Amino acid sequence: MTVIIGCGNLLRSDDGAGPMLIRKLWELGVPPGVRLADGGTAGMDVTFQIGDAEELILVDACKTGAEPGTIFELPGEEVETPPLNDVNLHDFRWDNAIALGRWLLKSRFPKKVTVFLIEAENLLHGFGLSPTVEAAMDRLAKELLQRLGGKNSET
Repeated sequence: MTVIIGCGNLLRSDDGAGPMLIRKLWELGVPPGVRLADGGTAGMDVTFQIGDAEELILVDACKTGAEPGTIFELPGEEVETPPLNDVNLHDFRWDNAIALGRWLLKSRFPKKVTVFLIEAENLLHGFGLSPTVEAAMDRLAKELLQRLGGKNSET
């Protein structure tokens, strides 16, 4: 099974790209063997959503200075970060969740972890994605469905 988790804050414009992608995938139709989860802003929830996945895909927004709407694809092991000492749940992010999940699940941890980051244009308070980020999120949703064998990936 493949688990796709969209992370981000819906109330900070483009930071909601991950959860909005999950909603888009629901609309397009999810192929068999794929489970979707809205990881929101609670990194610890990401750890518990991994379950018995063979493949884990995480999607979030980022701000690197690249062109807004740029999509980055990274192997999970390159971005996972062990939780720091004295970390609290508010500071626990998806990158921490990957490391914790690997430690907790051991041999049951997904064999493949991929992180997709969409370069944000606007991270100010407000609901809704900027047009550039929304277009990138739509492209990524269709790309993921195509990779995972979704029959609606062409629409």
